[in-house]
Amino acid sequence: MTQRLVSRMRGFGTTIFAEMSALAERTGAINLGQGFPDTDGPPALLARAAEGITGGVNQYPPGPGTPELRRAVAAARRERYGLDYDPASEVYVTVGATAGIAAAILAITEPGDEIVLFEPMYDSYAAAIAMAGGVRRPVTLRPRGGEGGRFAFDPEELRAAVGPRTRAVLVNSPHNPTGTVLTAAELAVIAQLCREHDLVAVTDEVYEYLTYDGAEHVPLATLPGMRERTLAISSTGKTFSVTGWKTGWVMGPPELVDAVRTVNQFLTYTANPALQLAVAEALETQEDWIARLATGLAAKRDRLSAGLREAGFRVFGTQGTYFVLTDIRPLGFDDGLALAHRLPELCGVVGVPAQVFYDDAEEGRPYLRFAFCKRDEVIDDAVARLARLRS
Repeated sequence: MTQRLVSRMRGFGTTIFAEMSALAERTGAINLGQGFPDTDGPPALLARAAEGITGGVNQYPPGPGTPELRRAVAAARRERYGLDYDPASEVYVTVGATAGIAAAILAITEPGDEIVLFEPMYDSYAAAIAMAGGVRRPVTLRPRGGEGGRFAFDPEELRAAVGPRTRAVLVNSPHNPTGTVLTAAELAVIAQLCREHDLVAVTDEVYEYLTYDGAEHVPLATLPGMRERTLAISSTGKTFSVTGWKTGWVMGPPELVDAVRTVNQFLTYTANPALQLAVAEALETQEDWIARLATGLAAKRDRLSAGLREAGFRVFGTQGTYFVLTDIRPLGFDDGLALAHRLPELCGVVGVPAQVFYDDAEEGRPYLRFAFCKRDEVIDDAVARLARLRS
């Protein structure tokens, strides 16, 4: 049989997250690869969802999402960032942020259009751009400072990546996998380029509530001239530790949100209504729970980072997200992909090789990502096992 998959998607196989999770399950290793918590979200959120399901909220909701969730999202955005969105025309619910990002890229990208984005990049970005027939123009984030330093971009490299076919800039902050939270100065550089070149900004903000040590998430849409050209995307999964719920939303000016709706109605159409109602209530009532989650995750980050340093890794600073990025070279290794596949045998732990998040794999070759959204005893067990690498 001839190859059925379209040529632009032939470079994409099983996602690295599915591959590493399957490896953990097959070998019995501790899974610090895929970013999902091993505890549930707020009890009130879970109870409200169960109540909706058993109470008959199981049929199609409105295509753009339930009015309750769209109003709650708009209210949260206004209260937290001072951004006013009309729930009826400027908030659109999707099946997780991944679907929102894909629909956004498909909606605004003509074949041959270029999308500027930062690498390492979450793997769905490259796939969505390929599906749209677009061209990636990656700008590399590189570590600054010594041990505990953050990743940042060179403004001149970003400016050089923008050309006559550039259609959009895709920005992820807090950033997966580096843990960087973009500063106001860095966001200002991006905003200036968008205004100068009439670019759309697509922002992945799913870790917006999970920042640490005073790092502040600033939505790109809050900068001058950016609200009218930004599609901002967030979701439930990371905020409430329910990654399997896949309930997200896209926010922006009506013409851009309508473009996303036009595409998404033929992809997933709409999302689970009982979960939407539960999330709407949680956004209004669970702020204290979210704050406690962020505080707890900061402690878990410190716990895992200290153990990784003791095991011999170079550990970069994490200002947000679920993840710690490490350099394996101090341990005598130089290929993160090869080491990721050997880790279960060497010490019974699974991480994710960062080079799969780069177009230039050599840039990410020495890095491994570990997730700290796990119970303390799981982190401690993993750290004890990783210490075997020193010998």
